Amino acid sequence: MEEIKIIELKESVFADNDAEAEKLRQSLKKRGTFLINVMSSPGAGKTSTLKALIPKLAQNHSVSVMEADIDGAIDADEIQEETGAHAVQLHTGGMCHLDAGMTEQGIDSLGDTPSDIVFLENVGNLVCPAEFDTGAAINAVILSVPEGDDKPLKYPLMFEKADVVILNKCDVLPYFDFDLDTFKKYLRDRNDSCDLIQISAKTGDGTDELAAWIERAYETWRA
Repeated sequence: MEEIKIIELKESVFADNDAEAEKLRQSLKKRGTFLINVMSSPGAGKTSTLKALIPKLAQNHSVSVMEADIDGAIDADEIQEETGAHAVQLHTGGMCHLDAGMTEQGIDSLGDTPSDIVFLENVGNLVCPAEFDTGAAINAVILSVPEGDDKPLKYPLMFEKADVVILNKCDVLPYFDFDLDTFKKYLRDRNDSCDLIQISAKTGDGTDELAAWIERAYETWRA
């Protein structure tokens, strides 16, 4: 009987994507577009955080947004109507993440709109998006207080990939069993180099600090 051939597709797909992502990253660098990959679970506050951030960043920069969802255009409509930023909606056709090729299609769909900063709001999911390099300059992870302080233990790769972790909905900390010190310990066990910024997208608390962090990251990237 002929021996069954085993092909490691997962490794091949990731290797191909990594090469495509690096190519896209260099292309974006040349055109001066700073791409931020924003990841979180559904409902953590990606869109509301962007709506709080964009008016602050738009004072000095042109900002665009790519909204990725399996279906619908609610988030892109909200961003465009409430912030005035150019936004496009990306439908993933059932995929639970974006890869570099999908991201490049999204960049192309922005057309000739000048963009210093582009936010890629990835599909709401704490697992799959972390596995695929999108070609972004930085990865931002949003966790909301109601999700619990143990998420870095349960979804390690997501937090290991983060350049900045944004703890959202801090206005409800008194009402949830969320231990901030415990969360910080678990986070540092997974990633001792990322920055942690506490915000409330609803009240605006901490969003000035987050906008300033992005400004510094942008200037460092440009240098």
